Amino acid sequence: MMADAIKDGGPAFPDRYNDGMTLRDYFAGQALAGIAADASATDVMTYQKLSEWSYAIADAMLSAREAEAK
Repeated sequence: MMADAIKDGGPAFPDRYNDGMTLRDYFAGQALAGIAADASATDVMTYQKLSEWSYAIADAMLSAREAEAK
């Protein structure tokens, strides 16, 4: 059984030459920037955990966005 494909929200900043990053990657980057603004975040979490948390937030944002569109 194949795992479900990750919903990435499509391209975040497409232009006439390429699609750019996905909306999921953009959301994760924004979440990471917010988390990293608190200097103590790296004292209590590994970089791996920070990354996982950022993508979890991005996935929640995409889910909320999808629910709003319905």
